[in-house]
Amino acid sequence: IRALGGIAFIILRTGRYLIQTVYDQSVCKDDVAALEDGCYVAATGTVRLEQRAAGGVELLLDGFEVLSRPAAPYPLNMADRSLKATLGTNLEYRTVALRHPRERAVFRIMEGIENGFRAFMLQNDFAEIHSPKITAISAEGGAEVFRLKYFGSDAVLAQSPQFYKQMGVAFFGRVFEVGEVYRAELHNTSRHLNEYVGLDFEMGYIRDMADVMEMETAMLRQVMDDLAKNYQPEIELLGVRLPKVEAIPAVRFADALDYLKTVGGGKNRNDLTADDEVLLCSHILRQTGSEFVFVTHFPSAKRPFYVMDDPQNPKEAFSFDLLFRGLEITTGGQRIHDYAQQVAKMKARNMDPADFESFLTAHKYGLPPHGGLGIGLERFTSKLCDLANIRQASLFPRDLNHLAP
Repeated sequence: IRALGGIAFIILRTGRYLIQTVYDQSVCKDDVAALEDGCYVAATGTVRLEQRAAGGVELLLDGFEVLSRPAAPYPLNMADRSLKATLGTNLEYRTVALRHPRERAVFRIMEGIENGFRAFMLQNDFAEIHSPKITAISAEGGAEVFRLKYFGSDAVLAQSPQFYKQMGVAFFGRVFEVGEVYRAELHNTSRHLNEYVGLDFEMGYIRDMADVMEMETAMLRQVMDDLAKNYQPEIELLGVRLPKVEAIPAVRFADALDYLKTVGGGKNRNDLTADDEVLLCSHILRQTGSEFVFVTHFPSAKRPFYVMDDPQNPKEAFSFDLLFRGLEITTGGQRIHDYAQQVAKMKARNMDPADFESFLTAHKYGLPPHGGLGIGLERFTSKLCDLANIRQASLFPRDLNHLAP
């Protein structure tokens, strides 16, 4: 509310836009003194062109009704162009911070990514599924699972819909899911959450993992086109740079490691560190102009038991990551579809196939060659919006320190 004598400019916030309204005491029957920051109102008036206003229009008020009032003043200044608050303060007052146009615009962009993903999947004959999040076994194994009691039995929160996606291939051929993923990792970094949203798909009848990579490339191309078409207000507000998605370059892990060692990286022989991802993406951008790069053929020892190994070199897996602007946003690859091969790999890793009986039934009764991937929605959104911390791309983040709101 900006009062100028008998005139006042009142900014109204809708679910997506800001609307400038003009209060003139000689025109409006209601008193501007009845308004304060945080009031929810029903307003009427005359719409008129005003190029200086957001959206090019403004509303000359002739009346308004106060529907509700705040019980306390805002702890944050909503009038600032960018919210001037530390991340800690932002998360403490999250229900207020998300009222700020720039804060909430991030989640419209996230909505656009999810909408584009879902539309592409449906157009390409993928069936949407919803897998259980309370399971008896974990897809990734290890200690990084949330354990709970389920009517006297031991259960875990799903680390991935992986098993159910593979089962789904048996009867749908192609499946996808948008759903929560839970990781009990003791990380407290700018790139990790303990609950996040995964965009997952699995497809049957593939020749190799390149089919999965090509499908993701086509999907990303459509997502960027959809964002450009439907989310221009948020793109302009946040200054989002939509990447061009053409043919995404691919580099084998071993070759990436060789390059990284020449620039001071590549210290981990089995995986890429956060610094490695930044260095490699910068190199690929200079060489090809692409902000994306696939890293393929990771060491088998560090990839899950359901990933198919290269028969020509069993130390390498048919597995890939997709990096974007210095951050891994996707992990995917080809899965083992043969029952005997899957059991053998489990035993080679000292796993008891009996613990995975329900998963193995899909293999026992037949699966086509298949593969798929999972995308971290918050990671992708944070990089697309150039955010410093992944928590800024989570509506109500769950990490080591936040269980509320």
